[in-house]
Amino acid sequence: MTRPPRLFAIASYMRDLSVVVDRCPAAGETLVGRDALEAPGGKGSNQAIQAARCGAQVSLLAGVGDDNSGAVARALWAAEGIDASAVGVFASDPTGQALILVEAEGENRIVIAPGANQRLQAADVDRARPLIAQADLVLATLETPLAVTEQVFALARERGALTLLNTAPARGELPPSLWALTDIVVANEGEAALLTAGAAAVDPAPLAGGDPQALAEALLRRVRRAVVVTLGERGALLLQPGQPPRHCLPPAVAVVDTTGAGDAFVGAFACRWAAGDPPALALRHGVTAGALACTGRGAVPALARASAIAARLPDAGERS
Repeated sequence: MTRPPRLFAIASYMRDLSVVVDRCPAAGETLVGRDALEAPGGKGSNQAIQAARCGAQVSLLAGVGDDNSGAVARALWAAEGIDASAVGVFASDPTGQALILVEAEGENRIVIAPGANQRLQAADVDRARPLIAQADLVLATLETPLAVTEQVFALARERGALTLLNTAPARGELPPSLWALTDIVVANEGEAALLTAGAAAVDPAPLAGGDPQALAEALLRRVRRAVVVTLGERGALLLQPGQPPRHCLPPAVAVVDTTGAGDAFVGAFACRWAAGDPPALALRHGVTAGALACTGRGAVPALARASAIAARLPDAGERS
């Protein structure tokens, strides 16, 4: 592909407030944290920004409140060179928010209040049709309404664009109609286990609980092109029909905060896949971007540029 890949994202946006804690509090307990950080977030927005930083031409559909956080989101997307002309601004709901506890070793625990993210509907998709029509690949997560994702994926399928569904935040079974419109699915181990547990009710194939390859194989029967199961510090596993599995290990990094690591993976992986890179190379870009996102506080502030990702690719081990 001689031009930049074109991505369209159904982009949830959250105002993130994170606090570092030595441990998570027990029920009814108050702890003193430190290093409070307010920063932009939201899975879909993070992924769109990572893809843009990797060189993609990105447009998005999102819902934000008519408030300061919504204005911050729109200014951020403009600064990142992202086309946000289809974004809906809703006076009835505030911009989404996320509360994040970051434990001393860098692991996080997150609770979201979706707010205006849940206001998206068919009329908003109609406004975004020209942008969807230009896309090579369409991204979605589960932080926005499923009906909107189905409608956008159907438009993408009509126009020959690929669809990638990141199944976060975790939930059980998804509608068969959404699976039928999905080309690529990216899930972490917990999400994959939930999805395959739901699939077991309609798919008689036995599932080996907790085995990433078995989980990926079960999900591969539901999509057209590929399944990625992300494995945290163990990298990621890619399966495609008729191909041997590929497992990519991340470069070694000093982990500060894992917030946004999965989004960094999706954004970088989607950009390189849409650009026509070999799947193994797209996987390496994703895994490396995810690792680098763990080296700083917050989601967007820690998302790496293409040059930084490329510089660490030789350190990303891979095995089939």
